[in-house]
Amino acid sequence: MGVLQPPSARMALPPQPPRLLDPRRITTMTSSALTKPQMRGLLAKRLRFHIVGAFAVSLGVAAFYKFAVAEPRKKAYADFYRNYDSMKDFEEMKKAGIFQSAK
Repeated sequence: MGVLQPPSARMALPPQPPRLLDPRRITTMTSSALTKPQMRGLLAKRLRFHIVGAFAVSLGVAAFYKFAVAEPRKKAYADFYRNYDSMKDFEEMKKAGIFQSAK
C-alpha cells in the first residue's frame, strides 16, 4: 500500500497567516475609531480646490507672458519708433522702385 516516511522526511507546511475575520479576534469598534467617508459635497469640495488651483496657474501664466513677452515687445517698438523717420524710409523705398505710383 503506502510507504511510511519518517517525520523528518515529510515536507513541513508553512505557517498559515492569521485569518482577518477570525471570530475569536473580532472586537467591537467604536464609531470614533473609523472616520466616515465623505458622501455629501465631494464634487463641490474637489471643484473648489481645482478652481483655486486653475486661477493661480492662470495668474502665473499671465504674469509670465506680460514680463517675458509683452514688455520686451513694447520696449522694442518704442526703441524702433524713437528714431524712425518715415519720410527717409519712404525715399529709400522710392529709390529702390517699390512704388509704381510715386516717382
